[in-house]
Amino acid sequence: MATAPDEFSSFDPFNSSDPFSIPDEFSSFNPFSSSNPFRIPDEFSSFDPFRSFNSMAKWAIIASVVSAVVMTAAVVAIVLAIIDCLKKAGSTNPTYTRLATNIMGNVSKTPSSQDIIAPARTINYPVIGDFQLHGATMERFLSKMAREKPIRFSPHQLQGFTQDFSTELGSGGYGVVFKGEFPGGEQVAVKVLKNNSDTVVQAQFMAEVSTMGRTYHVNLVRLYGFCFDPKMTALVYEFMENGSLDTFLFRGNQAIEWQKLQEIAIGTAKGIAYLHEECQQGIIHYDIKPENVLLDANLTPKVADFGLAKLYNMEPSHEFLTHFKGTAGYAAPELWKRCAVTHKSDVYSFGILLFEIVSRRRNRDATLSETRKWVPKWTWECFRDNELAELISLFGIEENSRENAKRTLMVALWCVQYRPEARPQMSTVVKMLEGGVEINPPHNPFEHLETALFSVSSKLSDSSTSTTEASTSSSFTPMQEPLDIELHTVTIG
Repeated sequence: MATAPDEFSSFDPFNSSDPFSIPDEFSSFNPFSSSNPFRIPDEFSSFDPFRSFNSMAKWAIIASVVSAVVMTAAVVAIVLAIIDCLKKAGSTNPTYTRLATNIMGNVSKTPSSQDIIAPARTINYPVIGDFQLHGATMERFLSKMAREKPIRFSPHQLQGFTQDFSTELGSGGYGVVFKGEFPGGEQVAVKVLKNNSDTVVQAQFMAEVSTMGRTYHVNLVRLYGFCFDPKMTALVYEFMENGSLDTFLFRGNQAIEWQKLQEIAIGTAKGIAYLHEECQQGIIHYDIKPENVLLDANLTPKVADFGLAKLYNMEPSHEFLTHFKGTAGYAAPELWKRCAVTHKSDVYSFGILLFEIVSRRRNRDATLSETRKWVPKWTWECFRDNELAELISLFGIEENSRENAKRTLMVALWCVQYRPEARPQMSTVVKMLEGGVEINPPHNPFEHLETALFSVSSKLSDSSTSTTEASTSSSFTPMQEPLDIELHTVTIG
């Protein structure tokens, strides 16, 4: 093994005799001495690089966690926004397929398919399955009911609402009305229509649902829903505790003071005005009469029975009827003839109703004298002869209410004008009844009848001189003139 030479083995860099020795001032050098001008400060002398590294790692972890939370929140917000857009686009279950809580009360669970017969569909369109159809015409009708939201019930539900149809409220030519109650406690009236397959019954059903389904007014009976099923066709209305107005006017066992009768007249006028002028599409009722004005617990009037009603455009238009509509004694003259018919036919019927409200009797009573037989004509003759106050007194109106009764009769005379264009709008009728406008003296509504009577008398007088000619044409049937129809209207009223 090689060894260092002797001269290097004894080498000492700090030996002063060594030519290569380090000077004394450097041999005693201490970098941390306080006398050293190049001394390292104390704060750096205690520096720990590993502790600084741990601190930096901790902040990096915290930053990563915060970033992850922010990203998660952003993803959740995006998902919720997408769901909300889908709901607005109609991809969720439509409200029509659930029972409305404001009608049915609190519902603790989502109704099953057995409870709601209408399947999921486009919002606001009541669609039914093929097994429930009576025909394609009815299906097309139901599919057009956009924007309307009556609830569709099953026969089983109606059976439960009415306790198996145990309480009958009344009946008519087209159906029977039963008392019922929703699970939430609200009372209803269920009208079950007869002969589901009959075209007249189907027409009445379509008229009621298409018109009442579009309306909501305090003076109109509310249609809650309907049932259209091979087993049953029915309509579900709000329940009216006091029945119809005719029971208070004509039966004599329930009296209403004049002030309340006036309120009933005004409320009924407001309901009809809403049908004519405030609906998105106007509605002609065609059958205004006391039997179709129902009263709730507070005697608030509500127009009902839209089985003859028809939609019409708000623009001036005329409909030509192919058959008579309405009730004899209340129907306007134009309904008896093949001529143009407008919403003014309802104004005429309402005028007849006003005569009955003031007189508290049927507008026509064949048992009375010729003068008093028909209230509208009797009223006109008293107005013409300045005897209206005596007539009102005869009707039993109290002294403090006679001025209002006089106003009501004058409004009625305007409503029953022969020419439809001479009758006021129902909104004007409301103002007239409330005293908001001055009422001008009405024209004679029955001038056409007087002319017709004179004409008939003249013809009878002339025919007496030609009896031989008449006897030779016994098979001849004269064509009925419009004026003859008007006379017929008065006779059967």
